[in-house]
Amino acid sequence: MRHLATALFFIATPLAAQNITTVTISEPLGDMEFAVESAILDAGLKIDFTSHSGAMLERTRADVGSDVVLFSGATIYNFCSARVSRQVIEADINNISYCPYSIFLYSTPDKPDETIIGHQTYPGESMQPANDLLDKIIASATQ
Repeated sequence: MRHLATALFFIATPLAAQNITTVTISEPLGDMEFAVESAILDAGLKIDFTSHSGAMLERTRADVGSDVVLFSGATIYNFCSARVSRQVIEADINNISYCPYSIFLYSTPDKPDETIIGHQTYPGESMQPANDLLDKIIASATQ
């Protein structure tokens, strides 16, 4: 399959200003969509919603007066973990605002065979179990 040591350029580092964690892998988007979807399901989770954000942004590009092609593809998977959600919400009832969790993937027109995979980095100690879950899913998908 993929070799983590050679395929990863940038791994699980929060981007300070954006509060996201990303991994860049030299694999086509379609292959990585399958890998992420499989990793979510293999973790015993159900995907609640798949957003084809890249297709929507491209489809509506002219309608909003833009000529900028943002992505060659972009997908967002939304899902929840009853165990992790209960843990983080029992720690702080306001953590309900972070459900469901999301993992996004995209590739750009200038690098179509490179995929960026990431997730929002949730703040605070009480949300660490959710960050750990998302990191684990991405690691599983990129191995």
